[in-house]
Amino acid sequence: MATIKVFENNPYQENTCILYDDTLECAIIDPGMYTAAEQNAVVNFIKEKGLKPVLLLNTHCHVDHVLGNKFVFDQYGLKPKFHKGESEVLEAVIAYAPAMGFKYDASPIPDEYLSETGTISFGNTQLELVFAPGHSPAHLCYYDRDANLLVGGDVLFRNSIGRTDLPGGNYSTLVKSIGEKLFALPDDCTVYPGHGPETTIGYEKQHNPYL
Repeated sequence: MATIKVFENNPYQENTCILYDDTLECAIIDPGMYTAAEQNAVVNFIKEKGLKPVLLLNTHCHVDHVLGNKFVFDQYGLKPKFHKGESEVLEAVIAYAPAMGFKYDASPIPDEYLSETGTISFGNTQLELVFAPGHSPAHLCYYDRDANLLVGGDVLFRNSIGRTDLPGGNYSTLVKSIGEKLFALPDDCTVYPGHGPETTIGYEKQHNPYL
């Protein structure tokens, strides 16, 4: 069963997740590392645990979730995997990152894209693909059924939801994604969002003011 480690990175306080299991293979999800200290924290954790990174996944491709893609590629030779519908979102980062004050090393392009459904695996861990657009055009969440945890990106937060005012965002689409896809998961599923503390599906059903 997989274990998760979360690092808070970059000025947007983005959550970078490392999922690993007893095979010591690991997946790096949404690498937002920006400073050398942030990069070192992730690399040192991987070294200390003796982990072997074999997957680089993005839930979506806004700048704060892809700042570390090039670093991970340089460090571990991994190209990102995400849904093809996020390609234009990633391409746009090159143009707008400098205006936001970021020095952005362009992310590699995937060798293969992920679909809306299906699974992706590492070690003895299987992640189910949960297609949940609305915050971005082709956002994916990653569900580990054995560990009953969801790496949720910017779809559902504790007491909140992802913003929908960015290009490709749509409020009604996001609410539909949450209601039909995320709320179909068990109430005790732990959600690790792209920002802020973890939550559970059951808590958000009961308390989220946007839903």
